[in-house]
Amino acid sequence: MNKGEFIKAVAETANCTQKDAGVVFDAIIDTIVSELKKGEKIQIPGFGSFEIVSKPATTKINPLTKKPVKVAACKAPKFKFGKSFKAQFNA
Repeated sequence: MNKGEFIKAVAETANCTQKDAGVVFDAIIDTIVSELKKGEKIQIPGFGSFEIVSKPATTKINPLTKKPVKVAACKAPKFKFGKSFKAQFNA
């Protein structure tokens, strides 16, 4: 399912237009990104949580050349599904 198909499915479920569902979808993504940039953790009960994690600098091995490559430290978004969400798939 791609973004367009997802928005269409949400519009049908919410009984609204695809345009409205698209606007809400974009607003949700924009809000998640802006809050994570501020360093905030977003917790949605029954679904999961978003947060930013810091990854330290490290050295990896290039599989083609077998030479070490330095990887710079960075920050990355992380999502963890909640227990009740995961439980829906193992009932």
